[in-house]
Amino acid sequence: MSISVPLLLATLVAALGGFLFGYDTAVISGAVGALEQHFHLTPLQTGWAGASAIIGCIPGAMLAGFLSDWLGRKKILLLCALLYCASGLWSAVPTSFTEFILARFFGGLAIGASSMICPTYIAELAPEKQRGWLCALFQLGIVAGIFIVFFVNMLIQGLGDAAWNEALGWRWMLGSEALPAALFFGLLFTVPESPRWLVQNAREGEARAILARLVGAEHADREIAAVAAVSGEAEGRFLDLFAPVWRRPLVIAVGLAVFAQFSGINAIMYYAPEVFKTAGASSNAAFSSAVWVGLINLLFTFIAIAFVDRLGRKPLLLIGSAIQVAALAWVGWCYHSHLGGTPLLLGVLAFVAAFAMAMGPIPWIVISEIFPGRIRGRAVAVGVFMIWLSCYLVAQTFPLLNRSLGGATTFWIYGACSLAGLVFVALVLPETKGRTLEEIEAGWRKHP
Repeated sequence: MSISVPLLLATLVAALGGFLFGYDTAVISGAVGALEQHFHLTPLQTGWAGASAIIGCIPGAMLAGFLSDWLGRKKILLLCALLYCASGLWSAVPTSFTEFILARFFGGLAIGASSMICPTYIAELAPEKQRGWLCALFQLGIVAGIFIVFFVNMLIQGLGDAAWNEALGWRWMLGSEALPAALFFGLLFTVPESPRWLVQNAREGEARAILARLVGAEHADREIAAVAAVSGEAEGRFLDLFAPVWRRPLVIAVGLAVFAQFSGINAIMYYAPEVFKTAGASSNAAFSSAVWVGLINLLFTFIAIAFVDRLGRKPLLLIGSAIQVAALAWVGWCYHSHLGGTPLLLGVLAFVAAFAMAMGPIPWIVISEIFPGRIRGRAVAVGVFMIWLSCYLVAQTFPLLNRSLGGATTFWIYGACSLAGLVFVALVLPETKGRTLEEIEAGWRKHP
């Protein structure tokens, strides 16, 4: 079936939440040097300035699951937009470093919540044959946000000298987030509530009208009947996640979250210039290489969009994970043999490309589609919580590992984790391509 304009627009609005996710995550990279000078930060405080948003992601993801099951997906998306806007404005005008940390923490709450709600919302809107690539637009939003904010920071930095940047430049960088956040808030009033959430909350008439507009009346009737058939049970409790019937999807969600992050992707995304400097690159060459990382990350996300519903989730993950293992082995060898420059850059770009087409977007898709509607919000929150916890662990431990063990051993450890992820996908993950959310749920009940 062809995609309708209202469905595409609703998906793109939700993907804008991913754009803000990427924008907020990466905007600090351009501001942290000036912040360090402005507030006279110690190295520990500088690290805290960068990590404070990640700390907010963890409660944001967990609370969003419960709140979205209770209040609906759209209301929580509106709250996320307000938090993004408030964080951008407040972090631009703090009177103390403590205020700055609080402002960034609010941004982290929005990142955590939107990383849980946006893919769930898209999955609940999309027809089964288009769900994969529509959910992948969320990941495209993330990498686009990261890529765009690098250039926004560069343009703002070029408006003045070092003194101007220390006094004002970092404020404009952080405050710039308020513009896309305000746009996101306004556009959310044009999109519907999740029809599956409406059916599960005895609002079938509203759900049918929304689905008819998004996917057509005939498909809407089938969707309503399918959702109603499995929505007679009471709203799920958190402990229901650990029932034997849902044990396998829970293991899949946690496993994909952990293996995706333990591949070391955020060692590259957060420390790319330092990675290349450690291998002997000059400062200018290191930052140029980091720009290539952002560009490849963006471009190869389109491969996931193009093939996730044709080739399937599992084949893409197997192919991408296999390339990751080979690329990380090569990066480690470059460090071991002191091969900086082009050989190292090619290895890193191969790793980033493999991640962008598989382990980057697909865990978000799978986690949002493998749980039943009555516990989906809570269940997805657990998966997203594990993503952010693993992300934090990698971000915090990379400098220590790199300093104490060296780049070669560090990247070989990430390669071993990617190999373990490859085995996990091969043995545990079923294919969900082309199946409705209700068919996936029925599959767990039939074969727990």
